[in-house]
Amino acid sequence: MRISMISIMLGLPLILNSCGGYGRVGLKDAPKIVNVSSYDPKERQREGDAFSSTDVSALQRNGAHGLIARCGKGKVFDEKCADFLAATDRQGMLMGTYYFVLKDSDPVWQADRYIDRLREITATRGLSNRKILLVGDFDTKSSPADLVAFIDRVEQRTGVLPAIYLENSDQLRVSLSHASSAQKRRISQCPYWIALYSNTASFETPKKLMKAYGVWSDWAMWQYAGVEWSGRSVSKHYHHGPWKSPAYFGSMDRPLEHNAFNGSVDDLNDFWAAHSWQVQ
Repeated sequence: MRISMISIMLGLPLILNSCGGYGRVGLKDAPKIVNVSSYDPKERQREGDAFSSTDVSALQRNGAHGLIARCGKGKVFDEKCADFLAATDRQGMLMGTYYFVLKDSDPVWQADRYIDRLREITATRGLSNRKILLVGDFDTKSSPADLVAFIDRVEQRTGVLPAIYLENSDQLRVSLSHASSAQKRRISQCPYWIALYSNTASFETPKKLMKAYGVWSDWAMWQYAGVEWSGRSVSKHYHHGPWKSPAYFGSMDRPLEHNAFNGSVDDLNDFWAAHSWQVQ
């Protein structure tokens, strides 16, 4: 029987398979999502398929069901977000966005900028009436109050609870683990997009990392492959237990950030519908 992502949000019991607590399906079979920003595409590093902010067809050919583009960071909009969204729409892929919420600006103000910018993009790029996943990405200095303020404002403006992506840091884990019961309840209403792509991480599994935050009972998406800069783009990809991820995404010729969804394709579609805003 298919497990709906709605069950996650309602806190219903979940049945895990035998992947050692990593997820319901193995990495090979989990639906994939790519996330991008103005730093993409990175430099070419090998033979293979290429992509650009105006052509993401190679990502789809390599198995990406959806694309999540950065809309902005603090006070600055991402210059490639509109192009990426339009390109994703042309491929008929699931469209998503995230806003990198910085501590140096009011989270409510950043939520307003996020929503206003999406209205502008959808109006000028012919994307009206398309559903776009909403995500808040919070920097390492963020407090539980910052998360709640952003969540409240996004829901007030759109009627949608955004997914939450957390930068992986000791400071965030301590901050959220000590949040009030009311703050934890509110934050846990939003699905957790987990960041765990270092093969030297002390939290070897998503389950252990999730427990350290003390907020969620399950995770929805897992960024298992990230990219760091050290004179060139360097792929950092998860290597623990049965989840041994590759350095590259399929036949792509450069590193990029990619994610596994915790469920089936049908579950992914349910999740996307529940946390997307139909911009009108």
